[in-house]
Amino acid sequence: MSHTVTRRAGPSHRLERVGESIRHAIAEILLRGEVVEPLLAERAVTVAAVKMSPDLRLATVAVTPLGGEGAETMLAALDAHKKELRALVARRVNLKFAPELRFVLDRSFAAQAEVDALLRSPSVARDLVGDDEAAK
Repeated sequence: MSHTVTRRAGPSHRLERVGESIRHAIAEILLRGEVVEPLLAERAVTVAAVKMSPDLRLATVAVTPLGGEGAETMLAALDAHKKELRALVARRVNLKFAPELRFVLDRSFAAQAEVDALLRSPSVARDLVGDDEAAK
């Protein structure tokens, strides 16, 4: 008797739901200024995504400062208050264990800007015009 093992390509729906709940909780905590940190109070922080580990013990939080300036100091401030943030998240999100928070800089906006710049470059524009004319 043979058993086939099916592996999922991406995260499960539960991981995505928990990650989204944690993202909303962190965004609300930062918006309301519940963490006493002048740097976080004076600058808006975008919580772009939260990726959960399969055992739900680690949450990797992708953040970026509004305007993109001061990213490293913002990450340092979040890291300094991650225990406090973890406790506040645990009060809002009902999980067996409060996940450890790891903050990383969200690079998706920069990556999108690079793709946009590439698409506007003359060599790509020339190739696209060639494809349009060949289709006629």
